Amino acid sequence: MSAPSQSELRVVVLGRVGSCILGLQESAAVRQECSVHRVQAADRQVTVVSSADWFVSGCVPEDRRRQLSSLLALSSPGPHAFLLCVPLNQPADGEAKALDVLEKLLGPAVVKSTIVLFTHTEELDQEESLEDYLLTWRKDLTELVKRCEDHYHTLETGLGRAESEEAVRELLDKVDQAVVESGVDHFSCQLYRDTEEKILERQEEILRQRAEEGLDCGAVEEVRQEAERTTDLNLDLEALFPCNAPVSPARSFWSGLWATLSAWLWRLPKLVRREALLGALVGLFVGGPVGGAVGATVGSVATEVGRRKTQKTK
Repeated sequence: MSAPSQSELRVVVLGRVGSCILGLQESAAVRQECSVHRVQAADRQVTVVSSADWFVSGCVPEDRRRQLSSLLALSSPGPHAFLLCVPLNQPADGEAKALDVLEKLLGPAVVKSTIVLFTHTEELDQEESLEDYLLTWRKDLTELVKRCEDHYHTLETGLGRAESEEAVRELLDKVDQAVVESGVDHFSCQLYRDTEEKILERQEEILRQRAEEGLDCGAVEEVRQEAERTTDLNLDLEALFPCNAPVSPARSFWSGLWATLSAWLWRLPKLVRREALLGALVGLFVGGPVGGAVGATVGSVATEVGRRKTQKTK
């Protein structure tokens, strides 16, 4: 199919945003609940639904149910794309879990409409490309991109006005591309169809109540937005996916440790990053005070050798 002919786009933003999305900046307090913003960007009307962090381990079941219900209602009849925001300088286990939940909740086709949006890419060393960093240090993020059929984009902070506008235009082009490749006008599934039906029923109820009270029915768009905000889907999440499914302790420990260690190493210069990792791993496997001392020694020696090699090549 061709690119979307309509000027309006709907996108759902998931994950720890940590930077502006289409010129929007939300506080941590706002992120506790789903919110919707309608903005004009790149000559298009864009509806941005910012999801609360319902995928974090500390989220209680009732809050998760309410937040997911709100996310579906605010993005009905279905978004053109899900933007899964992933900071390069942090582990991405929460974002991977969010994608797991979406697949179980909305179906496996959701990955075709998901774009991994990498943030904090401006912190990369000038000589290091994003692709090199992912392949060398972040196998977890490489797998996440593969799951989303290689749909990814980068978002830098601190850009000027002209650069920001161009970055937004490029992002919306990626959304259009994902829509074309998905083969549908926008993402949809049975749950979204049920959601849309309930929203329409709620619209009729609002209009009927206003008519009975002798009030002005208001604009169609206003009534629609009120219906989206007040529609409760009463999701049975336990029936839809196993929220507390057991995870292999060994796999969870090592994968989490690697992601944390890699994210910490991100803060080091590229020259010493590999040597620091070597020292950290030696200390980890030897263990105890001796392991810590050995690891520190190995790391410092390897770093010094690397520096001397670099100086000789200059």
